[in-house]
Amino acid sequence: MAKKAPAQRETRITTRPLHSDDWPVIEKLFGTKGACGGCWCMHWRLPRGGKLWEECKGAKNKRSFKKLVTSGQAGGCLAFAGTEPVGWCSVGPRSDFPRLERTKALKTEWAERTWSVVCFYIPSPWRHCGVATALLKEAVKLARASGAKELEAYPIRPHKGPDTDIPAAFAWTGVPQLFEKHKFRKVTPKGNTRDIYRKTFRKPSAR
Repeated sequence: MAKKAPAQRETRITTRPLHSDDWPVIEKLFGTKGACGGCWCMHWRLPRGGKLWEECKGAKNKRSFKKLVTSGQAGGCLAFAGTEPVGWCSVGPRSDFPRLERTKALKTEWAERTWSVVCFYIPSPWRHCGVATALLKEAVKLARASGAKELEAYPIRPHKGPDTDIPAAFAWTGVPQLFEKHKFRKVTPKGNTRDIYRKTFRKPSAR
């Protein structure tokens, strides 16, 4: 596990929901690579992968996500160390992420008020600093306040046992321990090769 630098240990992490005027923050955080390989947080928002994904990577994804952010249609949470953006979590109604439904390994029954937390992006200097935990807490709060009935997550399944470290490049949907710590239950349908975790809100807020 990477060690935290002294400045990171001493800096308080704050979080808040994404605002429609946050595009400059997103650009700064995601950098020229769009967080990862030109994704710009569009992986789950496109209806399918393959050729369409290859065509959209980079500039097209950036334009699409900018439009969603500035119009207030993109859901998510940001983490900051002081004024510096240090993390992102994509969360919103499951219907916002059509690729979930086309991914056989993640098919499950869901309802209109089912929300999903689909990815995290944390720059390498800020990993293992509690940023993901802070973002997930904010995502849970946002989903509940927005009237969600339940919040789903799709962590990567360790192939060599539950205590195995997963390289950050493959852990962008989160790891099981993160969600278990926040009382998500494993509800993976029989036969699925990807896990599904769910947190149910007993008294979701009205929209």
